[in-house]
Parts: sequence; C-alpha cells; structure tokens
Amino acid sequence: MILAIDVGNSNIVIGCIDGDNISHKYRMETDTSKTEDEYAAGICQIMSLDAVGISAFAGAIISSVVPPLTEIIKAAVKRLTGLDALIVGAGLKTGLNIRIDNPAQLGSDLVATGVAAAAAYELPVIIFDMGTATTIGIVDGKANFIGGAIFPGVALSMDALVSRTSQLPKVPIEAPARGISTNTVDCMKSGAIFGTAAMMDGMIDRFEKELGVPARVVATGGLSARVVPYCRHAIVHDETLLLRGLKILYEKNRKQ
Repeated sequence: MILAIDVGNSNIVIGCIDGDNISHKYRMETDTSKTEDEYAAGICQIMSLDAVGISAFAGAIISSVVPPLTEIIKAAVKRLTGLDALIVGAGLKTGLNIRIDNPAQLGSDLVATGVAAAAAYELPVIIFDMGTATTIGIVDGKANFIGGAIFPGVALSMDALVSRTSQLPKVPIEAPARGISTNTVDCMKSGAIFGTAAMMDGMIDRFEKELGVPARVVATGGLSARVVPYCRHAIVHDETLLLRGLKILYEKNRKQ
C-alpha cells in the first residue's frame, strides 16, 4: 500500500492506495506551526479510525504547495513509517512534456493532476482544481502541459468579500434557488456559485478557442462538487484525481 499526501494551503489530504484502489482518504487542517512529531501523531490518530496499520505501507509520496511544511511532513512520514517519501518536484519523471516558461515553477499539485488526467481521459484536457485557489491546467493532444490560469478560490473570495465590507455577512457556500436573488444572503450565494460556474464556462470557451479543438474538462478539489452542477459545459467531477496522479508518479519513480 502507498501513502500519498497532498499538502494544500488550507487542507492536507491523505490517501491510502492499495493497488489501483484508494481504500481510505482523510483530510487534516494545514497548520504551519505544527512540528513533525505533531503531524506524525495526527496522521497516526486519523488512520486509526479505520484501523489502518502503519506497517501496511510499502512506499510514500508527497506533493506540497506549502514549502515550510514539505520537509516537516516528509520527516513525519519517516518518523511514522520508516519510509523516505518521494517529493513531487524537479527531477521526477512525469511522462508529461512541461511547455511553460519556467517548468520549475509548476506546482506539484498541477503536475499530479495533469499526470492523472492525461492517463485517464482523452486529450486535450482542461483541469480545474478548486481549493484555496482555483488552478487550471491544460494538457494538449500530445501530452504537453502548455499552461493554464490561477484565480482566487470560492471560499477565499467570499472571505475577502466579508472581511472588506461592513454589512455583508458570512454565508455558506451553496446555490440559492435563483440567479436573480432578492436578499443579501442569496445574492452572495448567487455570486459565489453561479458566478464561478459562469467564469468556468467562459474560461473553457476561451481555452478551446486557443487550442483549436474541443477539450475534455475535469474538475477536482474540495469545492468542485458545489459548482460543477451549475456549469453549462460538460465537466467530469473527479475527486480522487490528484491522489491517483501521486500513485502514478510514485510508480514511475520508485526505486526497483
């Protein structure tokens, strides 16, 4: 079994991957103040909920967009399992041709989702990863990662809106009954959900025009399930895309 960990800005996602099956998936809050011992204890405790034995792991891989935590999580995995985890970054074999200005700047999460999408879907593919930030990656018909876009995530945008205004309340991120809403709370929900869906549709149109061909579209990340149903384009919701990408990367780079 492989231990796959994705360190995001808001949450750390932990996957236990047995063959091609993600047998268990957990989510922890990202906290840069915690030590390796605290993370080791936290990971052990959360996996004990399902009686997952530490001795079951034969390998580990980590992707991280939080540099201060990368080595801390790696040390926690070592403390917990005795394994030296692979870190997604420069030097790993990916199977993708990364055609951006500076390949070293490509986030490890984008690498993992790009690898998984290229393996699972017909190319070209547009990948939305909707977390703290919403990132978009495009893999063309020749498995070239050619670029994308980044903008604030839904929750981050709503937090900024509430914190920078005097009268707008904090509201749940969910769709209202109608786009044309008649009270402040529903107006904010409409902007968050329907506005994001419209933005996604518009970006897909723009990217397909630049590609010159229709593309498969995939969405993943913690907030994707709340928005995708309201998009006009056909979008596949794939919540395990990143973890599957980490498994592929592990298999490509493990020591035989």
